[in-house]
Amino acid sequence: MNGLTARWAATARGGTVFSAAGVWPLLAFLADGAAGPARAELADALGLPADQAAAAGRELLDGLAALPAVDTALGLWTKRTLELRPEWQAGLPAAAHGVLTGDVTADRRALNAWAAERTGGLVERMPIALTDRTELVLAGALTMRTRWLRPFGEVPLETPYAPWAATERLGLRRTSEVLDRVGVADTPHGWVTELKVLGTDALDVHLLLGEERMTPGGVLSAGVDLLARPRTAVPGSLLPYGEAGPGLRVDRKRCATPDRPTLHVVTAAYDVTASHDLLERPELFGLATARDSRQGHFPGISAFPLAIGSAGQSALARFGARGFRAAAVTAFAGAPGGAPARLRYVSREVNAAFDRPFGFLAVHRHTRLVLAAGWVTDPLPYPEEPEEPEEAWEGDR
Repeated sequence: MNGLTARWAATARGGTVFSAAGVWPLLAFLADGAAGPARAELADALGLPADQAAAAGRELLDGLAALPAVDTALGLWTKRTLELRPEWQAGLPAAAHGVLTGDVTADRRALNAWAAERTGGLVERMPIALTDRTELVLAGALTMRTRWLRPFGEVPLETPYAPWAATERLGLRRTSEVLDRVGVADTPHGWVTELKVLGTDALDVHLLLGEERMTPGGVLSAGVDLLARPRTAVPGSLLPYGEAGPGLRVDRKRCATPDRPTLHVVTAAYDVTASHDLLERPELFGLATARDSRQGHFPGISAFPLAIGSAGQSALARFGARGFRAAAVTAFAGAPGGAPARLRYVSREVNAAFDRPFGFLAVHRHTRLVLAAGWVTDPLPYPEEPEEPEEAWEGDR
């Protein structure tokens, strides 16, 4: 599944956040019910045969649900007149099967409520265009949260980067004796500095800073590659003195006593949101053929001809002094494909795209599975007035 993350990351152009882990199981269930070229394209995007897809999708959802820091949900809604193949429906994880009433306003309200409830209010809307032609909606919600094992202190961010320096930003600072939390790698895209911020429940966030010439996609792709080849990064304890990597300098410090080595970290707090129309890059997700409404592509889902009419993801990530939270809602809407002439009219699609200086990967420490990834272009401003300490951090809920 990290392969889809890497391919998606390579397309990143500006500030964004996305979750391939939120898309992959839904593509797997679609592949299980697809036929012809659509089935082959979905299998290629998944990286495994279509006849193994549904089982792999269930296994991934079960594995994610077993992680203490992660919550998942799956929803299916269909028109009353749409008859599903029992064997396909039975292959989905146990989930409520809702009904599309045909009242677009009421259906949209219900789907938005589901998205908000399943993400604790982090994502408030279902990321698809719903119309009176929508026959089926398959959606997934994924949330993750972690508290830092060692919190940061909040400080004004001092930076030579002009766009960020124009407004005082909220910086995060901490000192550690574990030098190897940071490392530098020579990647095919350029030099990348990687900092691992460890959280509770084995959910960590890796911060990635590349050379200034590198694109967001190049830095994020390099970060995903490092998960598979971690030993290619030179750890902090072995770095040479001087400028050792992007944003990284190693100095000799004279001390009156035999002080331990220290790692000083400064970064920026951020709150990133993004909406993705998955049909803008249909080849990436194996949907090039499946979106062709001139014929049906999912006979394993229903005898009624279906095509993908809309596909999207809304995602959010928040990185602060005490922890990290992220959520993503992904949905696919099935519309008539190759239907009788009386149903052949063009429905309006509403497409949203979210539009650079360090990247991040939310990673399950033991499996190295990327749950969310993104690029930060606009860190949070430094608060004008200090906030009162909270009794409990919101991520504990």
